[in-house]
Amino acid sequence: MNSAVTISISIDQLCIGLYVHLDVGWMNHAFARNSFLLKNKQQIASIRQLGIKTIRFEAARSTCPPLPPPTSIAAPEVEIEQLSADELAMIRAKKARVDKLIAERVAIARCEKEYQKAASTVKNISRNLFSQPQAAFREADQLTREMCSSLLAEKDIAIHLMNDKIAGEETYYHSLNVAVLAMVLAKDLRLSEQEISAVGIGSLFHDLGKIDIPDRITTKKTELTKAEQNLLQMHCQYGVNMAEKVGLPKAAVDIIQHHHEYADGSGYPDRLTGDRTPKLAQLVCLINTYDNHCNQPNPANSLTPYEALAHMFAHQRKLFDPVMLTTFIRSMGVYPPGTIVKLSDDTFGMVVSVNPDKPLRPSVLIYDADVPKEEAIILDLGQETEVSVKDSLKASQLSPEIYDYLSPRMRMSYYFGGQGKSS
Repeated sequence: MNSAVTISISIDQLCIGLYVHLDVGWMNHAFARNSFLLKNKQQIASIRQLGIKTIRFEAARSTCPPLPPPTSIAAPEVEIEQLSADELAMIRAKKARVDKLIAERVAIARCEKEYQKAASTVKNISRNLFSQPQAAFREADQLTREMCSSLLAEKDIAIHLMNDKIAGEETYYHSLNVAVLAMVLAKDLRLSEQEISAVGIGSLFHDLGKIDIPDRITTKKTELTKAEQNLLQMHCQYGVNMAEKVGLPKAAVDIIQHHHEYADGSGYPDRLTGDRTPKLAQLVCLINTYDNHCNQPNPANSLTPYEALAHMFAHQRKLFDPVMLTTFIRSMGVYPPGTIVKLSDDTFGMVVSVNPDKPLRPSVLIYDADVPKEEAIILDLGQETEVSVKDSLKASQLSPEIYDYLSPRMRMSYYFGGQGKSS
């Protein structure tokens, strides 16, 4: 772990089974990690090529002790051999990893820029809702059309975890979050461009009616009374009244009215079942439920993204359209962005993006005490096949050092982008 005891030994004491730490920059060697278990002689030969005299090893994670130290009699100096074909292949693989890491960081930075722009637009829409309602709705329509165009322009979409310093605690970010995930799901369900745009505009305003509900109810951190629940449920009708006044499209109005209707008829306001609920409203209901699980008014009550999906699949499956639910789980991955994980080599990390084609193998920002936090390595488990996710953890299970390094998000905010391409 982060406080592990390491011992310095001579490079001549290396053997298969030692867990070693390289005290050279990550960019200066051919390995995927700065610390790892030695599995073959090729790795030892590659370390010798680095020209270092000593190396640290971690006894607790090693499967054997190091070789005895060399005798005091000076051994003849071993001539460093030319790089073998295998070592050259390792260097080429490392260069590919570096290129991919750079591309991923660029993609995430571009994605955060687009998210920041969208968030600023949503904030502006919220400010103008009463003074210039029609202008606000036009701005929302323009935003969703731009998001829809970006979505449809990309063949492969990755869902990225966004920096929560961008989002803050404002309630309107919930609407943006729902809009982003709902539009991605709509694309994955192969809905039309018109339907994807309708999902976006309806999602942005699905909680419009909460403006008429007192803050003491909408932000209450303890359980609502029956009377408070009844008043809160009125937000659907309040939102419909406002949306119809400014001429919002019917599909968006349907989402506002029915985004709390469940497939088993246990929702509100009309207790609709199954196909009686408009399709797009069913979709937004699913996403709204997920985001509410992850972002509770009291953060202590929030589920991790992994827990939220697991809970919805195991305990709430009857509430949602089965095709929509399974497609959403595939889109988010088994370990959604924001999930804290422990890898098969006992490394800790945080999922930052997922590949729908490989739901068990996301991209993970890993904790490595030998690498500065600002240069943290992102492992694409789709490419790094030697390691896999072993367990999902709560942030509270991390040591203070690892928690500070990974910086788990208090809120889960997402945006989409191309996988290492444009977003």
